[in-house]
Amino acid sequence: MQIPEPLDPVQAVKSAMPDAVQDVREFRGETTIVVSPERVVDVARYLRDTAGLVYNFLSDISSVDYYPDYDRPERFGISYHLLSMLYNRRLRLKVFLPEDAPEIATMTTVWPGANWLEREIYDMMGIVFHGHPDLRRLLMPDDWDGYPLRRDYPLGYEQVQFSFNVEEILKHKPLAKE
Repeated sequence: MQIPEPLDPVQAVKSAMPDAVQDVREFRGETTIVVSPERVVDVARYLRDTAGLVYNFLSDISSVDYYPDYDRPERFGISYHLLSMLYNRRLRLKVFLPEDAPEIATMTTVWPGANWLEREIYDMMGIVFHGHPDLRRLLMPDDWDGYPLRRDYPLGYEQVQFSFNVEEILKHKPLAKE
């Protein structure tokens, strides 16, 4: 069996879908292709199915809330971490989503393993994946209000108990009675 020569993924995507690529970033040997959200599924399918690329493993999907960093194009970012097991190469696809409607097409049509990763992002960040087969909360209860990993989510805390503030803390704990 003849294995095709490996292709440069950036040049291959730029030549096949020039309107999809917004930016290319190289940092410490890692390549990131910033893609328009409308075309990310097409780019992923192209990277998976093209001889010489064969990015056949979605190792992770991560999301970032860049609030209040306004140097980014949009508030939310989603990164798809891809691996070509045939050529032992990694690649990152990244998309930026707006604050008012963070929505994107599901990647489960390309990699079924994206199911649980997208559910976690939906549950923690509130990003909606259109076409997802089972988009519902995964970690938080169904009646939970809000998305805990957003940077504007209110923080809850409990005051640390020391010897000087024991009485004040025990007032607020109904089950801590002598």
